[in-house]
Amino acid sequence: MANKSTKVSSTMEDPKNMSKEQLGDKRKEITEYYKGNIPHLETQLKYEQLLRDIEKTRAERLQAQMYIAQTMAPAPETEGIPEVESEMKENFNEMRIDPTKMDGAAAAEQIKKTLKRQSNDV
Repeated sequence: MANKSTKVSSTMEDPKNMSKEQLGDKRKEITEYYKGNIPHLETQLKYEQLLRDIEKTRAERLQAQMYIAQTMAPAPETEGIPEVESEMKENFNEMRIDPTKMDGAAAAEQIKKTLKRQSNDV
């Protein structure tokens, strides 16, 4: 192969000064050179396709790992003070307890039991 490529480059002449036979020979020589390189180019194409597939698979795997990490991560903490107050009101409504009719200790005990029960459910 190397000899052919040097032969092609060493015999480069101006096409205007070449006869039809010389042009035909030159075309055949160039065609043979290209045909000789086709197997190498096909091998390179397969190589490049495999590299592309590997990179694509790596990117998909990384994306899947990120998704799993995000779903396994704990939820971000919120201040939640209004939520706690609304939960307490709902608990009182569910139990039908009016904290204004209880003394402070009984209301605190009932709140403690209610909150404790909810934390065990979680």
